[in-house]
Amino acid sequence: MKNYTITVNGNVYDVVVEEGTSTGAPVAAKAPAAPKAAPKAAPAAAPKAAGAAGSIKIEAGAAGKVFKLEKKVGDAVKKGDAVVIIEAMKMEIPVVAPEDGTVASVDVAVGDAVEAGAVLATLN
Repeated sequence: MKNYTITVNGNVYDVVVEEGTSTGAPVAAKAPAAPKAAPKAAPAAAPKAAGAAGSIKIEAGAAGKVFKLEKKVGDAVKKGDAVVIIEAMKMEIPVVAPEDGTVASVDVAVGDAVEAGAVLATLN
């Protein structure tokens, strides 16, 4: 069994998923917990883009697969601009810049699997 913490529209859910069963049994889910910070996961191996890491981290809000890179190193971004698009459960989830800045590094590539809290890119 694996435990996941999922945030949907600001509500945090703790979910337990069984592996290796195909019985169609429902998956147990707990009631929404009090909002809390996403767990920190180790970043993917080495950065895949040139340049030093910036001081502002852009982290995945959910586990999934990198679907598209909207920005590249050196691009200027405004707060709320999509930097990376993650695909999770057939949904495209934009991961946005937390503040204005310049993309210092992109630490993932299209197709990479990422965990919630993983650093996807950094800004200066």
